[in-house]
Amino acid sequence: MTIALRPTPLLAQAADGWFADIADPVEQALTVLRWAGDTFGDDFAITSSMADGLLSHLASEAVPGVHVVFLDTGYHFAETIGTRDWITSVLPITLVNVRPEQTVAEQDAEHGPRLHERDPDLCCSLRKVRPLAQALSGYVAWGSGVRRDESPSRAGTRVVEWDAKREMIKVNPLAAWTQDDVDRYVAAHQVPVNPLQEIGYSSIGCAPCTRPVAPGEDPRAGRWVGLGKTECGLHT
Repeated sequence: MTIALRPTPLLAQAADGWFADIADPVEQALTVLRWAGDTFGDDFAITSSMADGLLSHLASEAVPGVHVVFLDTGYHFAETIGTRDWITSVLPITLVNVRPEQTVAEQDAEHGPRLHERDPDLCCSLRKVRPLAQALSGYVAWGSGVRRDESPSRAGTRVVEWDAKREMIKVNPLAAWTQDDVDRYVAAHQVPVNPLQEIGYSSIGCAPCTRPVAPGEDPRAGRWVGLGKTECGLHT
């Protein structure tokens, strides 16, 4: 499909303003997703960590057949892989399953075992950041499920922004959503949810670097505990 508008920082800034005044979170999310689908066609994809199927559900409503990029790091919980398969089987999406260049065993042979404990930034780069960059190189716009209420580092997230690192348009349809908004939508539409959420995993990443969070904790407090790390690098 021909791109009607060339992705630029100015387009991202303008588009963010187009959707800012839509008060209803569901309407805002669907509207920005439809815009991305209409504007960029097959050059638009979303990403999903498979913590739940919320963004995939919304995107499949707005852009049936939308490409959903999943980073199959080799370190995922079995429940996350099961959620991926569940979502793929019930929603009209096109799964793009992305693996790193090296298996875990090959990475261990080159860098030593348990790299995630000794150099988590390098591990995330090898197993997440670089594979995503390669996967997204085939698109001109992408979407994520980042929300402002997830952590202080995400509080300034815009609905549409310019991804300068990748020189792409990035849409964040859930940016303004609260956890209550998420819970209402999931219940109303019977959206698949990773069963780990039922036992306190509010933010689900690789198994060695994720723990449950206690009531009242930051939703991302269970990621990279004790390592002074809050982001894997995908959104920064």
